[in-house]
Amino acid sequence: MVCARAYRRAVNGGVDEGRTLAVDCGGGGIKASVLDAAGTLHVPPVRVPTPYPLPPERLVATVVELAGGLPAADRATVGMPGMIRHGVVIATPHYVTRSGPRSRVDPDLVAVWAGRDMAAAFGEALGMPTLVLNDAEVHGAGVVAGSGLELVLTLGTGLGSALFDGGVLAPHLELSHAPVRWGVTYDAYLGEHERRRLGDAAWSRRVRRAVEGLRPVVHWDRLYIGGGNARRIRPTTVEALGDDVVVVPNSAGIVGGVRAWQLPRGGAD
Repeated sequence: MVCARAYRRAVNGGVDEGRTLAVDCGGGGIKASVLDAAGTLHVPPVRVPTPYPLPPERLVATVVELAGGLPAADRATVGMPGMIRHGVVIATPHYVTRSGPRSRVDPDLVAVWAGRDMAAAFGEALGMPTLVLNDAEVHGAGVVAGSGLELVLTLGTGLGSALFDGGVLAPHLELSHAPVRWGVTYDAYLGEHERRRLGDAAWSRRVRRAVEGLRPVVHWDRLYIGGGNARRIRPTTVEALGDDVVVVPNSAGIVGGVRAWQLPRGGAD
């Protein structure tokens, strides 16, 4: 196992001047590309549907297969949904289901995912130092300015979140599992299933209500909204969100793979 401290030594030794394999693992798709030290894509991202059922070994094999069709890299960054601490899975919502988001949870998958050191698993399979973070944290690394309190929300299969204070990544909180009303979580309230059911206009109004509900909880200096569904927020809603809210492109989930290595992390080893 390679610890975070060893990763940082590798970065200081010049690995950050090479290429980074950036992988964005979502509930519906897994995409990857290779970037140089400036964050420039060397090839367009490649994407495959997320396969289910998905034990850790299958996710690793899928990423290795994607990487095999891309240019060589010196290190890797993998973003994946759920509570990830120091590269270890505490819980992951979609990957423990039998056939994908909103399907039945498989207790056997819950057991094999809990406590799995994915940084070690990916690092060994890819043969390079690997950083594993929550996918919203990688997304945030690609957009935050590093000044003040910055919250990142990603809209896709569900809701992802990451918090940065002066550019320092805070310990992860699963805001997506907080209840909005009547036991409904933010994940269910704003997820892709509800967007399809409601249509973009009604769903956009939900996004606005969620932002206004979180504002007095976080008191951010800047809120970034990204993810694959951010582009579906209606322009009138975006305008109403206020000057302290910025909608950012989904490409940040890949570009952040480079900047994630330079992020100071609160409580990191």
